[in-house]
Amino acid sequence: MKRCYRSALLILCIVLLLAGPASANSALVFQTDFGLKDGAVSAMKGVAFGVDRTLPMFDLTHEIPAYSIWEGAYRLHQTMEFWPAGTVFVSVIDPGVGTERGSVVALTRDGRYVVTPDNGTLTFIAETVGLEAVRTIDDTRHRLPGSEESYTFFGRDLYAYTGAKLASGAITFEEVGPLLEGDVLTIPYRRAEVKDGAVFGNIPVLDVQYGNIWSNIPKRLFDQLEPRIGDRFEVAIFREDEKVFGGTIPYVNTFGDVPDGEPLIYFNSLMNLSLALNMDNFAGTHGIESGPEWSISVRPAE
Repeated sequence: MKRCYRSALLILCIVLLLAGPASANSALVFQTDFGLKDGAVSAMKGVAFGVDRTLPMFDLTHEIPAYSIWEGAYRLHQTMEFWPAGTVFVSVIDPGVGTERGSVVALTRDGRYVVTPDNGTLTFIAETVGLEAVRTIDDTRHRLPGSEESYTFFGRDLYAYTGAKLASGAITFEEVGPLLEGDVLTIPYRRAEVKDGAVFGNIPVLDVQYGNIWSNIPKRLFDQLEPRIGDRFEVAIFREDEKVFGGTIPYVNTFGDVPDGEPLIYFNSLMNLSLALNMDNFAGTHGIESGPEWSISVRPAE
């Protein structure tokens, strides 16, 4: 029996020796507006795999609407806090690819990294989590070898390559490049606030699968109106100065608290005030979209 135990232990040790040490790599998470119809995302992952074949790679999304830096910025904000410190995000929504816009790696105050163009992608992260430091990518050191004459696929040639080197530990954050002079570029929009007995805010994104309306109004602000479940509120939605929707809507816990097809105010998974039609599409029904030009007001109904 002891001989069998020693033999099994010897085999286990040989297996562990051949497997090598456990990977200490950070996760590498990709976000783009490329879609998955062609090989662009696969090329980025191939570059990262070439840097380190043990890198754990994941997708945030590749379905950001084409050129929508704004939505890419929000999806990062929506997702990042649920990944552990050290995670490296590569976010490429880059309509200015090949131009003078900067390329950076940002370190957030809670220890995550974002590799991205400096084009507004860091808008929400800079405001909510905060940026500990931002470095400009030195493309003389951190560019895919052989891609020096390529100007239209920085996602593959610069961002995936740099992100993989950082996540694998091949380079440190300090080795990315010099500290950025000045602030990152951000996109202006309406911040949430309580004023004159109402709460105001922006509609940053839609819950695209269901057509629900997501605002940037946190529950702590809405609570200043002293709402109770079942209370009704006057809601108005604007695109710039044009009123697109107005109506009286009940505040409830969840969708099934109202009949099918009826509107409701609820709090989404980020605990931000949201609107929905139970079993229907609020945005499609009322012609509502999202972005920095969209705003919302909510006040108690009289």
